Amino acid sequence: MDKKVRVRFAPSPTGGLHLGGVRTALFNYLFAKKNNGTFVLRVEDTDQNRFVAGAEEYIVNCLNWCGITPDESPANPGSYGPYRQSERKPSYRKFAEQLINDGYAYYAFDTPEELDAKRKDIPNFQYGQATRMQMRNSLTLTVNEVEDLLAAKVPHVIRIKVPADEVVYFNDLIRGDVSFETSLVDDKVLLKADGMPTYHLAVVVDDKAMEISHAFRGEEWLPSAPVHILLWKYLGWEADMPAWAHLPLILKPDGHGKLSKRDGDRLGFPVYAMNWIDPKTGDVTKGFKEMGFMPEAFINMLALLGWNDGTDQEIFSLKELEEKFSVERISKAGAKFDFEKAKWYNHEWIKAQSAERLAAGVKAELEKAGVAVNDDAFLNTVIDLIKDRCTLLPDFVAQSSYFFASPAEYDVNSVKPKWTAEKAAFFNAFAENLSLTDAATAETAFKALAEEKGFKPGELMLPFRIMLVGGKFGPGVFDIALLLGVDETKARIAKAIAVFNS
Repeated sequence: MDKKVRVRFAPSPTGGLHLGGVRTALFNYLFAKKNNGTFVLRVEDTDQNRFVAGAEEYIVNCLNWCGITPDESPANPGSYGPYRQSERKPSYRKFAEQLINDGYAYYAFDTPEELDAKRKDIPNFQYGQATRMQMRNSLTLTVNEVEDLLAAKVPHVIRIKVPADEVVYFNDLIRGDVSFETSLVDDKVLLKADGMPTYHLAVVVDDKAMEISHAFRGEEWLPSAPVHILLWKYLGWEADMPAWAHLPLILKPDGHGKLSKRDGDRLGFPVYAMNWIDPKTGDVTKGFKEMGFMPEAFINMLALLGWNDGTDQEIFSLKELEEKFSVERISKAGAKFDFEKAKWYNHEWIKAQSAERLAAGVKAELEKAGVAVNDDAFLNTVIDLIKDRCTLLPDFVAQSSYFFASPAEYDVNSVKPKWTAEKAAFFNAFAENLSLTDAATAETAFKALAEEKGFKPGELMLPFRIMLVGGKFGPGVFDIALLLGVDETKARIAKAIAVFNS
């Protein structure tokens, strides 16, 4: 590549971070790493009406959890700051005024009431080539009138003057050659009445100032591309314009429309990376992290929503993604979100992790459920025994809590109908001579005693499992007994026999 790679993830601090936003950050990050570039976090906080306290910190926490920490950010500035748009406010008006002086933009003094009236008069009203000469702006007012209004500090915005009957062409790294007829593009507001820029002006000014080489963003921004390209041209920066890549949408599970928070609420899965607590209402929107996803699985799943490496490989570490990522392999088509597939990724990652890597998350889940863990080495042994059975981290509670405390309840309905005094006697005899040097030896002794007492081993295995764990689940029952040890296994047999006999 001719110029150094600098990419940016530029979220607005307005609430929770949607998985589509995380994927945009991820693709920026992967492209930077693949090309020895720089990944920048720029906070686009110019819309003060939608600004939410705490949202910026939340975004940073999400990226850190995912392992895609920016090289430059408000918290870790480089030499291209400030990294919050609100702190760059003075620079925007200068460029908006430059556009006016060069004939590419104009002042618009229309009040909200006047705009509402126009919208009522004209169906699908757009402020642009067809209507601008009917409005109150510096194109229809005299120079003196405009100067008087500005001197009186009458509220106004600055709009781009989109040219008539032109075609804007550009090459998109994902979609190839794209073109727009300017007759279909309205005169977007560039600078608002409060002096803050809109996204359209800010993104161009900031990308130029930060020397952004490649702009990855969601395809919902595609209709805005002609305005941005015109601005690069009108400001005289066309040679420095970044390469564009408009990422495919993440779609609802049925493929009809963009995935939204509402879909997650309706279908029972998260769409945010981490729990988001609304500071005004206190409402909690659940995230993948708190549902029990591992960051490795979350990132792996996101990367394959709209990208593949051309092989059948599905499990990728972040390091592998950094090595294999290429823009050429990003799909143009939207990617359907499949929560069952997302859980499959998590299950695969849990199985592949060491007990040490899983221990902190599992311990937190157990303690949340009121299960005390006092021996970390024992916890690691338990994790290795049961991790293949767990899809989400909370699954470890049901699958392992009986290792730390004797069952409080038993699935007696699965035992009682066939429970007899002879079976009670068998278990008393088995407990009396119990030896647990290894699981295989214990199983052999169990089966030999069953045969001696006239039982098929199969009809005794289920009661034994329920004695130890309380239900019909868990790994090999003799592996469980081995971990519990002789004294605890004997105690649980005795306790359960009393319950089954009652």
